Amino acid sequence: MRAQVHRIGFWMLMVLLAACHRPAETRRDTSIQSSELLAVDSLLWTQPDSALTCLMACYDTIGDRHYANLLLAELLYKNDYEQTNRAELQAAVAYYDSVSDPFLAARAHYINGVGYYERDSVVPACEEYLKAVEIMEEHFTEKELVGQKAKFMALAYTHLCGLFSDQYLHEQAIYFGKQSLSYYYRYDAESWNVAWILNEIGSQYEMKKGLDSAMGYYQKGMAVLLDTNTIIFRDLKTHIAFNSYKQGANPLPSLSTLYDLLKQAESKREELSRRLIIGAIYFDEAQYDSAFLYLDKVYNGTSSIGSKKQAAEWLVEICDKTNRDLEAQQYAHYLVPFANFDEIQGHVKSQLTDLCVAHEQKRNEFFHQKASKEKIKKTGIVITLLLAILVICSILYHFFSKRKSRSLRDQKEMAEKQLMEERQAHRIQQAALGGRLKQKNKALKDIKTSKENVLSIIIPEHQTKGKYDDETICKHIIMICNDENNPIKSTVPVSAYADLALNDRQKSELKAAAVKHYGYLFEKLKIQYPELKEKDLFYCYLSLLGLNNTQIAVLLQNALNTIWDREQRLKRIFGKNDSVVVILNDFLIY
Repeated sequence: MRAQVHRIGFWMLMVLLAACHRPAETRRDTSIQSSELLAVDSLLWTQPDSALTCLMACYDTIGDRHYANLLLAELLYKNDYEQTNRAELQAAVAYYDSVSDPFLAARAHYINGVGYYERDSVVPACEEYLKAVEIMEEHFTEKELVGQKAKFMALAYTHLCGLFSDQYLHEQAIYFGKQSLSYYYRYDAESWNVAWILNEIGSQYEMKKGLDSAMGYYQKGMAVLLDTNTIIFRDLKTHIAFNSYKQGANPLPSLSTLYDLLKQAESKREELSRRLIIGAIYFDEAQYDSAFLYLDKVYNGTSSIGSKKQAAEWLVEICDKTNRDLEAQQYAHYLVPFANFDEIQGHVKSQLTDLCVAHEQKRNEFFHQKASKEKIKKTGIVITLLLAILVICSILYHFFSKRKSRSLRDQKEMAEKQLMEERQAHRIQQAALGGRLKQKNKALKDIKTSKENVLSIIIPEHQTKGKYDDETICKHIIMICNDENNPIKSTVPVSAYADLALNDRQKSELKAAAVKHYGYLFEKLKIQYPELKEKDLFYCYLSLLGLNNTQIAVLLQNALNTIWDREQRLKRIFGKNDSVVVILNDFLIY
């Protein structure tokens, strides 16, 4: 149902955008189209919804169809739409395999794999994911696999981890999960991304009875999380509680933790996943009546085939032990189609295992060959250096032998001539050094003057704080933050004010208003403090409206301690202990 709603929404978006397309006779040239696609590509990594809107606005006028169709497939996936341009995407895959553009070729194979997986074609999907990472590792060095490329590699390996996890191939899932984790550490990944993959690796260890290893990964996941009000935080707490019970701990503390997490569930899916774990503990403790209550709700409420199958297996056993024959037949009937499931899936698992083994062998051979080439290269350099030294030594030996055979008179004349030449060369060198020194001094003076001119920006009279407050978005923010009927309290969780959060459009308007009135200030700060990030500047935009940390946390839907950390970071950067708004006003004055 959800996929159908997304498809309807997507086609409505296409119809609306088609009405705004400019006529065919006004199409732009290829260079402009390429710049548009590059802009969409850049936006794709941070704002996929906006990127899709921009792409569809110019889609019909673009000459580079393969690039456009690749971006469209990626953006459909990132915006939770079904991949509807399969034929065009596969044409793009063939095209990028034939040209020298490895990053786009890898992305084409990766998103083609996503399309296969959406259609339950697991083996072709795996082949495409593996092809994507192989292209990247064969064409880019470790130092080049950073930024967007590192993010892409993390996503590709995460998909491989999930694919093998869904097939209960735990060893392979762990291998690809660790590969993914290594790439998450190479770029500024969100903490919840890292926590999620750590949780996934821990789950795979737990399913293969490696409880100590699993607990280690769960604890690492808890350590990296900055926001504790998230589902991944609650998932990790659930796994830690269940893992502790499995390792022989008293079930009561684990059940107490799980009851609290059940109350905190924010969706039906999360609630049922907690009930399944609680039911598992009661089942293991032979408290069958309690186990039945939790597992029956999971069976009748979940949309997850795996969870429903597991609940049904336990419920059949419970009914057999508690003489509930009629209900046992109902649960057993559901399990009938799964009787030969392992046998049916055995062929798929075998193919996937073979693909994984072949990938590891190919990867090991590639890096072995690469290391061998590097070794040969280094050996060649050493041999070349040794030969060069040998030639130089031979020349020097011949030179000194010849000099020694000359008469003393000839040596004296040559020495005098050489001395005069050296003096002349020394005079020329001194003159040249003097000239270059004067040029460097002049260049340094010019740079200093230029920098002083930049930093001494005069505050325009029309750019005042009052006019910043008069902007529509600023008025809106001040109004909701000072609403007497709905006051923002620091004692109330931030999530309770979710309806007050700024959306992407409002954030963009606020940034535009701040730049409009204080652009000179932020340019000055960027020059003096290059370590400032966009999040730091956004905190400043809100501080200039006179907001406190609680109000800022509500508007951004960040944990309050995250906002306090942001303020402390700014104070450290500016080297002052005053409030940020006072520091900013000092910059305006001086």
